[in-house]
Amino acid sequence: MAYKVFILLFLVFFSGNGMVFNKEYHYEYYADGTLKAEGWKSGNIKVDFWHFYHSNGKISHEGHFKNNKKNGYWYFYSNTKKLLKEGHFVNGKAEKWWIIYDIAAGITRKYQYKNNKKEGYCLLYKKNKLFKAERYIDNKKTGEWTDVFSFKRDNPNASL
Repeated sequence: MAYKVFILLFLVFFSGNGMVFNKEYHYEYYADGTLKAEGWKSGNIKVDFWHFYHSNGKISHEGHFKNNKKNGYWYFYSNTKKLLKEGHFVNGKAEKWWIIYDIAAGITRKYQYKNNKKEGYCLLYKKNKLFKAERYIDNKKTGEWTDVFSFKRDNPNASL
């Protein structure tokens, strides 16, 4: 008897939340029939891992969705498949550290984001060597340093 109650509760809980029975793999296409995106949906809501493609068929960006919003770590690529940027989303907004690759200049920028805005530090690297640090508050640059001594002097509590 307990077994039947357990099965009944299991079916009611999972079917009501769309966690098991309503989740399907979904495909989207460009007008010419080229694959545009693929991933999981629960009803009309994007969930779990998705891949998006440029019109030339190369990967554009990929990452997780939660309740139709980007969530977790995402990767973004050029139409020649070079990594352009990567970082965290929380509830559809850029958060935590993001890495931006400026391929033409050979510079890598590591920004801190909060609520979709630059908030904190940006570290700039050329050939994997740190050459500048910047500070942002509410998406506005409020400081810049080109040597470690002045950065540490002006930011004694910075933990990078």
